Amino acid sequence: MRRRVCFLLKVREDRRAEYAERHAEVWPDMLAALRDTGWHNYSLFLRDDGLLVGYLETDDFQAALDGMARTEVNARWQAAMAPYFEDLDGRPDEGMRPLTEVFHLD
Repeated sequence: MRRRVCFLLKVREDRRAEYAERHAEVWPDMLAALRDTGWHNYSLFLRDDGLLVGYLETDDFQAALDGMARTEVNARWQAAMAPYFEDLDGRPDEGMRPLTEVFHLD
């Protein structure tokens, strides 16, 4: 059964536009790796102040993270994305802390 996962990160205000542009053309091998490691229905939403909301569905979030961590393309992508974020100790994908779902309407 797929689980809904939501997380928050903070994009630097001075890098918001460039961050959005980079996501308009995600590398095809990155997209394939996400699909292959169990990321489904994955979306990112960016607020004007830089708050980034991520949402995905997966059978096992930790396994999906671990699967991506083993890919070469993810290492390149995380290195390219790291300068866009505030308040991170490590790679952006290491800062993804799932929020607790308190309500869902099917």
